Amino acid sequence: MVDLTINAEVAHQILVGFIKSEVQRVGYSRAVINLSGGLDSAISCVLAVDALGAENVFVLRLPYRTSSPDSLEHAQLIIDKFKLQNQTIDITEIVDPLIKRDPAISNTRKGNIMARARMIALYDQTEVFKGLPIGTSNKTEILLGYSTLWGDMASAINPIGDLYKTQIRQLARAIDVPAPIIDKPPSADLWEGQTDEGELGFTYDEVDKVLYLLVDQRYSPQECVEEGFKEKFVNAVITRIRRNQFKRMMPPIAKLSNRTIGYDFLYLRDWGT
Repeated sequence: MVDLTINAEVAHQILVGFIKSEVQRVGYSRAVINLSGGLDSAISCVLAVDALGAENVFVLRLPYRTSSPDSLEHAQLIIDKFKLQNQTIDITEIVDPLIKRDPAISNTRKGNIMARARMIALYDQTEVFKGLPIGTSNKTEILLGYSTLWGDMASAINPIGDLYKTQIRQLARAIDVPAPIIDKPPSADLWEGQTDEGELGFTYDEVDKVLYLLVDQRYSPQECVEEGFKEKFVNAVITRIRRNQFKRMMPPIAKLSNRTIGYDFLYLRDWGT
């Protein structure tokens, strides 16, 4: 039996402390977050509010023309609850000129363009608000590569990247994230009717258990099968983890000198602040 239960009170305390210390460590006191209306961004937002104060958190709603109206409404629940400073920017006019260049463009390409357009807006507003961009990608997405490099993966710090999706739900209930956000099917809302689990081909509950065994418990594939998981499923998960390792790394730099950035030129995150 795979137990993914967390101590939500302790997790909340650690993550709030992480945000506060990491934001202040680099000379900031404020944060900016893309608030999609989904669970992950809601969690990151609530944690940032608890760490920095509502007056120091600025949120963006960035709908596309096919976005679900629920996304805006659910994001508004968080905005209203904490009386957050906010701005809504429709990214349709930013995204469509590029999409329309190729009539045969795939949904994946469209989604990547949208994700990167949203990150442009986020980083632009960090300069306006003088806040640090806070990440909203969970551990499941990061391990599976179910994210857009330099899109939704981009941030200065990520408070929820070590929590599986099922653990995110646990924490959300403990810190009173509004029920409509917790209960709806997870979706990046990149096209009409899109859901994470429909696109992945399996549920978060299923894959989180396998990921926990493989990553946290260092199980071999065969040991996972012995725990009752289908061999084909286990191998598919391993393939995704390995194939997407490049997304979890900074771009490698070809070494020519005796002090190469990322190899020999290494300093603490707050060096120089």
